[in-house]
Amino acid sequence: MEWTGARYADRPTVEVRTWIDAPPATVWALVSDIELMPDMSEELRSVAWLDGAAGPAVGARFVGRSEHEAFGTWETTSQVIEYVPESVLAWAVQDPAEPSAVWRFRLRPEDGGTELAQWMQLGPGRSGLSVAIDRMPEKEQKIVFVRLREFERNITATLAQIKRRAEA
Repeated sequence: MEWTGARYADRPTVEVRTWIDAPPATVWALVSDIELMPDMSEELRSVAWLDGAAGPAVGARFVGRSEHEAFGTWETTSQVIEYVPESVLAWAVQDPAEPSAVWRFRLRPEDGGTELAQWMQLGPGRSGLSVAIDRMPEKEQKIVFVRLREFERNITATLAQIKRRAEA
């Protein structure tokens, strides 16, 4: 990732793509099973559907518990904001009207397999990163850049896990 100089209010994003030698249905089965994600993430520790939901659908909510050496442990509630089977799954973290982050998986058939992209956007709502920025406003751009690089590294690792499982 190259330096962008982005600030939190810019709603900076990161996206990673990979090609998987498996059909979209196989990849979708992994991506849409959010309870598998803690096994493939360095930060996410657990995920559970709320309000009786058993899987993704627009409006479905889930709680995620995460851990990071610099931020400690935390819990967020997310809401599915986009759901197109075998194509798109997106969720807003915390308040869907002003999320602290938005995450999206996008699948596309390609060359007999599937192109899988995972994208995320910071903000505009406050998050744990906002607390660090409040304490060191002069370092905001560096704080944002370092966190985006962490997300890029973690997304790359998650996509590699999904690829490995889908191609097995």
